Amino acid sequence: MTIEKEYDPRFHPATPGAGEHCAKTEDGTSVRRVLIVDDDAELGELLAEFLANEDFALEFAEDGGSGLRKALSGGYALVILDVMLPGLNGFELLRQLRAHSQVPVLMLTARGDDVDRIVGLEIGADDYLPKPFNPRELVARVHAILRRTASKGEAAAPSEGDLISVGDVELEPRARMVRRNGDIIDLTTAEFDVLRVLLQQAGQVVPREQLFQDVLGRDFAVFDRSIDNHVSSLRRKLGARISGVDRIKSVRNVGYQYAVVSDNV
Repeated sequence: MTIEKEYDPRFHPATPGAGEHCAKTEDGTSVRRVLIVDDDAELGELLAEFLANEDFALEFAEDGGSGLRKALSGGYALVILDVMLPGLNGFELLRQLRAHSQVPVLMLTARGDDVDRIVGLEIGADDYLPKPFNPRELVARVHAILRRTASKGEAAAPSEGDLISVGDVELEPRARMVRRNGDIIDLTTAEFDVLRVLLQQAGQVVPREQLFQDVLGRDFAVFDRSIDNHVSSLRRKLGARISGVDRIKSVRNVGYQYAVVSDNV
């Protein structure tokens, strides 16, 4: 079901030559395509109003099945995904999507439901936002995620272009690729950026405040567990320990430290 025209008649699907993740307005201007998977029509209209003003082309799906089909078709800069959906729920949709695509995903969860947030981030969401929310905050989150992913198609700055190697892990900033003992490890955009910051400062304690700014593009909030959950996912994917020590050590009330171990350990 296509309801893009119903909500925002100024945009139409991308045509050949419009560019990856883009659509064109009637005057030929390229705008980024965002898929919103949510069965709340009122919310859809509200998001259309705010995001269209930020030069996004919006497409909608009202149930999990159609949302998954659209997301897998490619061409989206971002997917905004609600947890509670008719048919396929948001978690299962994300799980199936991550098997084939690393498109950035912002999950919408019930306020106060920490379990939903943790599960979403563990499955591979790049960020979450609890309902109800201020639409301006959603716009800010969208921009922050897209800033993080923009470097995927661009050459890294000279200082960021070199291979980062710590222990059994190698990270290539230009290719956005991580290997452990030679095997490629699939990471979300946020997980990659958390790991990059930790590896660049391996052996040092990286404050949570820095990780929030460098990775999420926002200020640290005491009850926001986004970074903690991304670190948990990294531990699971890379292995919690290396040479008998914690790979990523939690430093209470401060931040995280990536372990540097000698060959003699």
